[in-house]
Amino acid sequence: MASPYIKLFSEISYADISQVGGKNASLGEMYNQLQPSGIQVPDGYASTAAAYWHFIDHNNLHQKLSPLLASLNTHDFSNLATVGEQARQLILQGVMPEALCAAIEQGYTYLKQKYGDTISLAVRSSATAEDLPKASFAGQLETFLNVSGLDNLLNACHYSYASLFTDRAIKYRFDNGFEHMKVALSVGIQVMVRSDKACSGVMFTLDPDTGFENAIIISGSWGLGENVVQGAVNTDEFIVFKPLLGKVKQPIISRRLGSKAKTMVYAEARSGQLQHPADAIVNTDTAPEEREKYVLQDNEVIQLADWAAKIETHYNQPMDIEWAKDGLTGGIYIVQARPETVQSQRKKHLVFTEYKLQDKGNVLCKGIGLSSRIITGIARVLNSPKEIDKLKEGDVLVTRKTDPDWDPILKKASAIITDQGGRTSHAAIVAREVGAVAVLGTDNATTAIADGQVVTVSTADGETGYVYEGKLNWTETSTDLGMLEKPKTKAMLILGDPEQAFKFSFLPTDGVGLMRMEFIINNSIQIHPMALKHFDKLTDPAAHQKIEELTHHYANKEDYFVYKLAEATAIIAAAFYPKDVIVRMSDFKSNEYANLVGGRQFEPDESNPMIGFRGASRYYHPLYEEGFELECRAMKKVREEMGFENVKLMIPFCRTLDEAIKVIDRMARYGLKRGKNGLELYVMVEIPSNALLAEEFAALFDGFSIGSNDLTQLTLGADRDSGLLSDIFTPFDPAVQQLIVMTLRKAQKTGTKTGLCGQAPSDYPDYAAFLVENGIDSISFNPDAFIRGVENILASEKKVQAKQADPERENQKYTL
Repeated sequence: MASPYIKLFSEISYADISQVGGKNASLGEMYNQLQPSGIQVPDGYASTAAAYWHFIDHNNLHQKLSPLLASLNTHDFSNLATVGEQARQLILQGVMPEALCAAIEQGYTYLKQKYGDTISLAVRSSATAEDLPKASFAGQLETFLNVSGLDNLLNACHYSYASLFTDRAIKYRFDNGFEHMKVALSVGIQVMVRSDKACSGVMFTLDPDTGFENAIIISGSWGLGENVVQGAVNTDEFIVFKPLLGKVKQPIISRRLGSKAKTMVYAEARSGQLQHPADAIVNTDTAPEEREKYVLQDNEVIQLADWAAKIETHYNQPMDIEWAKDGLTGGIYIVQARPETVQSQRKKHLVFTEYKLQDKGNVLCKGIGLSSRIITGIARVLNSPKEIDKLKEGDVLVTRKTDPDWDPILKKASAIITDQGGRTSHAAIVAREVGAVAVLGTDNATTAIADGQVVTVSTADGETGYVYEGKLNWTETSTDLGMLEKPKTKAMLILGDPEQAFKFSFLPTDGVGLMRMEFIINNSIQIHPMALKHFDKLTDPAAHQKIEELTHHYANKEDYFVYKLAEATAIIAAAFYPKDVIVRMSDFKSNEYANLVGGRQFEPDESNPMIGFRGASRYYHPLYEEGFELECRAMKKVREEMGFENVKLMIPFCRTLDEAIKVIDRMARYGLKRGKNGLELYVMVEIPSNALLAEEFAALFDGFSIGSNDLTQLTLGADRDSGLLSDIFTPFDPAVQQLIVMTLRKAQKTGTKTGLCGQAPSDYPDYAAFLVENGIDSISFNPDAFIRGVENILASEKKVQAKQADPERENQKYTL
């Protein structure tokens, strides 16, 4: 275009950021550079900074705005609302110059000629100082959707200029050191994607909570995208593993269904009447059947993830991207992309702090947790940002949802709790930037929490955040990981909670030495696998109803078990990829299995389940072998469809060689053949027979993992849960130690990998020294004991080195 006041997207690159702002420069950059690689960006144009300054000069606004903004009380911002309102009125009372109107009309005519007279437009505000890498408050400026007709377009552009002086934008510029009258505004005018008839959302090219860089997080809801950005709905969420994208059949490693209570759509047009731009859209209740459906098919999720990865590569930095699907054509489009400015600017957990609640309290509400911390404070239930004076520094903000109007006061809050919103909502983005703990999408926080009530907010337990009644006690343990030396003996984790995996991936581990499958079955799946296999034979009406509730999103009941187990496992495998993740097949006792939904009908009543129907004995028995098949199907999916060949499988409580052969045969029959695609099979050493016949077991398995608790129990004949026998039950017992040494010696002879999973090496330095002295390959710790465990291994290795350097001690055996 010849006009100095507008530029078509086809004429814009990222180098034009000073003329059209970050948002519009990025749209032009993608339109020109990324469309050839298949990424679709809706066409459009942008007004320039010169157009904005022409508007300011034409209305003599510089002389009026400068003293007004200079009058802002920057101590407590008590007159922020007044200054902002007066500034916006000055803008709206101004007149759009004829030359500017003509330029906007010229661009509009171009779009109508190319796409038809009935097009509607998205009008997006882009400040020349917006979206810079050092800060990114979400939604500082206004976006207007479904704008049609020249008069409404000019009106929307006028309102966009006024949005440069919203309260939040004024406060934002002050916080980030931008001079008010040196920031211009560009208006992006883009062909609307008809997502009102489909869906839209946001995606990040890293995990926005932890900074884990190998995940693409995609969230979405039905209708126009403002609901997602503003946190007005609890969204669907998908996680895609970036390193295997395009290399495996199924790179989606997690799906989570959101409630999606509202759908934003076009409002009915009012012919011939000039309307406020915000009146062109309306929020409606989502139909129940739509709330129960995912907004995207798998192929669409993968397509979006592929585009996100390409955009990240193009910009060479993590990105925050908005997408929309057109319900008329079925096409998917990228409508915005900006640098991610929170996690990408942080140092990657050089100091690792672990928070742990010491008390158990009454849970008032729970939701999506951000920040992995614990705080306590006075709750303030606010209905509007106009109630700013009620929120004191360090208070806990409780509200239905936040939008950008809340930004000026969010820095005061120590925690943010909302009824609505997901991990990519406005509240989530701002909470991360201001460093606040957040619990989002609780549904009931504003009714469950009383104004003025003291609460404790904990997001230390993974993706779920909890709000507790009263002030609870907790501990904080910080470690400078940059100062932690790496031992020669592998230090691994014991982990069963996928919600914690991305956070713990920053620990300097050698992988996961024990992933407890039963934790996932109990917490994520909840249903006994045999109740899913034989749902039609279930006699418990309550169990029948519960299973229907949990599984109705899946094609069949078996798929529910397989997909849930596979995805939970894949999250952990992804977090530590390509390091080993050793997954132990289920090791419930019969009484524990009976407590699963529908479980009592399929479990025997045993007097001593600890040494009863558990572990390997279940896998080939008619009472459970169909359940074991589902476990194997899930692991096959993880390894072959999702591509996580770093997953190794381990058999617990394997009593005899004959039993081992039966289990290995069953696994091969179910598609998990030892050696195929590098599959390694491990066995737990927790029965004396495993140690005594270690060489024979080594012929069948690739590795041993010593389960010290069960080995101690069965060696000494002492119930590990009996307080009466606590003096007898000890891992220091010589008989137990001899069995461990026997296992290690035979494993060294056969070249079999060895490890131990348990608390003793972290609690007792001498026990770690005993294991290191006898040549164990790896030791696995619970996350809260990992740092202490590594320190014990390092001290033990130094003792061993000193001993080896002393000829008189070289042949001495280490004893406790």
